[in-house]
Amino acid sequence: MRSVVPVWILTILAVVAVGVFVAPEQFLVFMPVVLGLALLVSFGVQLVVKERKGFVNRVSASVGGAVVILALATVVLGPLAFAAGAKL
Repeated sequence: MRSVVPVWILTILAVVAVGVFVAPEQFLVFMPVVLGLALLVSFGVQLVVKERKGFVNRVSASVGGAVVILALATVVLGPLAFAAGAKL
């Protein structure tokens, strides 16, 4: 879990940064970008870890947690984006 939780924390920080620094109608555009960054960070962290056993499980936990965090953020930021005029 030591290599999984930092990815989750960085995902939370990235979502907060999107909520603060991005225009509301662009919230939903940046969620896939945050997921891509979480995936890259996840691979980077797992490659730094010396433990080879369980690589797939750790990457799955990192990315799965990031997806859950982004789903919750979309539930919060999605209505704000549509209220600001975002279109599908």
